[in-house]
Amino acid sequence: MIIDQLDTPLTGSSLRPTPAGAAYTDAGIFSSEQAEIFEKMWNAVLRVESLASPGQWRTVTVGREEIIVVRTRKAGIKAYLNVCRHRGMRVCTTAEGRSKTLQCGYHAWTYALEGELVAAPNLTSMPDVDRGEYGLKTVHVREWLGYIWVCVTPTPGGSAPGAAASEPSAPPSFEETVMAEVSTRFGEVQSLENYGIEGLRVGETRRYEVAANWKLIIENFMECYHCATIHPELTEVIPEFAEGWASQAKDEIHGASFGAQVQGFTVDGSAGVAALPAIAPEQDRKYYAITVRPQVFINTVPDHVIFHRMYPVSASKTIVECDWLFLPEVVEQNMDVSRSVELFHRVNLQDFEACEQTQPSMSSRAYHDGGALVPSEHHIAEFHQWWADRIGAQLGPSAKPR
Repeated sequence: MIIDQLDTPLTGSSLRPTPAGAAYTDAGIFSSEQAEIFEKMWNAVLRVESLASPGQWRTVTVGREEIIVVRTRKAGIKAYLNVCRHRGMRVCTTAEGRSKTLQCGYHAWTYALEGELVAAPNLTSMPDVDRGEYGLKTVHVREWLGYIWVCVTPTPGGSAPGAAASEPSAPPSFEETVMAEVSTRFGEVQSLENYGIEGLRVGETRRYEVAANWKLIIENFMECYHCATIHPELTEVIPEFAEGWASQAKDEIHGASFGAQVQGFTVDGSAGVAALPAIAPEQDRKYYAITVRPQVFINTVPDHVIFHRMYPVSASKTIVECDWLFLPEVVEQNMDVSRSVELFHRVNLQDFEACEQTQPSMSSRAYHDGGALVPSEHHIAEFHQWWADRIGAQLGPSAKPR
């Protein structure tokens, strides 16, 4: 088990404080989170395979920005703010499509897939217009684990003479943020790469609208103190979770073992599908889970990977998209993965219902000063401190009841 059960009491307080209730309800705090966290960090937004052909595009929202992600003919995957440089109308007004160019429907300003302005009414009579400078505003893109990651780092105010206005400022290092966090939570990146996530295929995707603050969802995912109460199917497959200790305790890397009679990570414990060929022996019959801040959860088991992406909409609403990833032959041969999908779908529904039942209490006077973390949740305090540091907030008072 990741942490032995406590045989003797902890020194000091067993309870540690959470943020105050306003951290989960205040619109100003939520705005700061959008600006200082989601718009300044790398976010996973789409599976690469969802943009298979040149001209395919989809729109996604990161923070307060809507983004066009498109596969170009010359430059691979590119991403742009979905704002026409003329008068600001959305260039793409539907969720997805395929086209040779990107054209605003208001005044027909037209952009190449690679971003530059290529046509507009009377453009030839305006030879002073720099087509690169008036191209779509670029968003940073990175491909990893078979996903498209974007960073909406703000462009500094004002461009130097001759500078391309479409170029964004430098994003945080992908290696020192996303990949470093994977190393911290999963051991060597190679340990995650054993699962070959970039080569897997989507067997199923579920989209959930959760009436809860995004931090409540992360806190829930990071602990298993609740598992015996609300996850009967999960604790049947992984019995140690019933003891309340999660796979993500601070400074620990732990694979939770399947039950002795369990054959696979399925809703009834029966065998799953073909195992991933490159997993290490110590990864067999084990479940690992990591949080990649700010909005990704990765769950790995021997025959598939479950990849969550969160998109906060407001202080009390979050969209969660969840992909179940399998070997290509499993998807291409239409093998039955329903029992694998059903297990974590139920876990998701159970978790999200708990978060939704918690959200209203965040505005109660009973939670004005926050709540408490028990020992098996103490590692969540590091997430709270990270959150506070990112937005320049102060954490709340002690968890002692009034």
